[in-house]
Amino acid sequence: MRQSCVVIGGGISGLATAALLAQEGHAVTILEQQSHVGGRAGRWEQDGFTFDTGPSWYLMPEVIDHWFKLMGTSAAAELTLTPLNPAYTLWGNDTAHQATEVRTGRRQALALFESLEKGSGQQLSRYLDSAKLAYDLAKGHFLYDPFGSLRGLLHPAVLRHAPRLATLLARNLHSFVAARFKHPLQQKILGYPAVFLGTSPYKAPSMYHLMSHLDLQDGVLYPQGGFAAVVDAMERVALRAGVDIVTGATATQILTESSATGDRCEGVAWCDSNGERHTTAASLVVGAADLHHVETALLPERLRMHGAKTWEKADPGISAVLVCLGIKGALPDLDHHNLLFTEDWQDNFARITHGRTLDSTTSLYVCKPSATDSTVAPQGSENLFILVPAPALTQWGKGGYDGAGSPQVEKVADAAIAQVAAWTNTPDLAERITVRRSFGPADFQENFNAWQGSALGMAHTLPQSAFLRSGNSNSKVAGLYYAGSSVRPGIGVPMCLISAEIVLKLVRGDTSPGPLPEPESPSGRKGPTNRSSSVAAP
Repeated sequence: MRQSCVVIGGGISGLATAALLAQEGHAVTILEQQSHVGGRAGRWEQDGFTFDTGPSWYLMPEVIDHWFKLMGTSAAAELTLTPLNPAYTLWGNDTAHQATEVRTGRRQALALFESLEKGSGQQLSRYLDSAKLAYDLAKGHFLYDPFGSLRGLLHPAVLRHAPRLATLLARNLHSFVAARFKHPLQQKILGYPAVFLGTSPYKAPSMYHLMSHLDLQDGVLYPQGGFAAVVDAMERVALRAGVDIVTGATATQILTESSATGDRCEGVAWCDSNGERHTTAASLVVGAADLHHVETALLPERLRMHGAKTWEKADPGISAVLVCLGIKGALPDLDHHNLLFTEDWQDNFARITHGRTLDSTTSLYVCKPSATDSTVAPQGSENLFILVPAPALTQWGKGGYDGAGSPQVEKVADAAIAQVAAWTNTPDLAERITVRRSFGPADFQENFNAWQGSALGMAHTLPQSAFLRSGNSNSKVAGLYYAGSSVRPGIGVPMCLISAEIVLKLVRGDTSPGPLPEPESPSGRKGPTNRSSSVAAP
């Protein structure tokens, strides 16, 4: 039956959910408070530079392609994907400041580990086998499961590996890695993916060692044009499916109606950029914004799935200080993806997760997309994006242009620039900056309603993983669903796409645990660029 639907939030999960529901035949409207869609997958353009201000690692390509195929196309038709090799480069604070390249493929990974510690290649082989098994089990039985019941856990494949899965959930990632590898750099290569999960290797369950299957075996791709191109492609596909996109539209209340049979959705109240009030009727509402915001700001207390005590115990995940830099001249020593690792790994993560001041040198990530994409920087210049994992403390404030952000954010940004300069053999880096903008925890809160300024979403700790994570529907309000990084299955672009598919399943009444079947013959054609259905609210 065709229903009217409002999706609150036009980020990755909002676009994905809206498109799937429209493809199903529903009348769908997205309400996005910003002037553009994309959410955390943002972009900023200045003086010929184009910066991604959110995701930059294209992992789990088959999951992304699956969403496009459900929409009758494919990632190959909508995007230009370039394999990265090396996948990324590691930098340490030793006196030589030598780089270690991590190349794609099992053979290359084994050779790297063997070069670091003789005999460890065989141990890595077993580790990667375990990572692939965990990934296959997760993708086939957990990630796409709406968990309307726990029957999916009774599948023979799950039961066969149940003791091992229980152990992986009960043990943290660092201890799991440290029991197998003694070399500090090996531990860091295998532990750092916890940051992609909004947490630290000391808090993430070792089930997430499956991440090493993705970056060491599957490899890393780059969408030409950056993740802005992914957002553009998703918007194009959503418009083609008939989605109406209204930007500059801030949701103020989820409207419900009470009856003898319970409460159900009636629509969404919202304000445009001029402050004028509007109401859009809908029997289906999808909260594709931060869950804490959706529940505490848009619903009355009696209809919330989570009370104040639940939020007091919850882990919002890490935040970050982001720094976008336009650099005059070449940076030949840096690759596309670069990770700078401090020696005192445990103290580094303790400062982040316990809300303490960062040291002057800290583990951080540097992206140089101009290594792969000539469109993101003017000729003769480089595009740099630095991400410094930081505590989720909005009191750190906002970033700004040319060093004019809050003192705490700019202090971290300055230290990061100095560290990159020293560690990557670029002593004149600061003098070559022509464009600079920073972002802090308070920017995530203001721009995306992110709880406590979380940069990625709620951390993947044990109480916030798999079926223990917040679900994708509100059992108190018929027709109300949730998508995005706050809910199942979790953080990251692929997970947000899967959350959209879970919402579609719930609307259908489908409780199957795996991905939906794809159409037999996707069209493979690129969609039109007509944006006439995307309207900015006055």
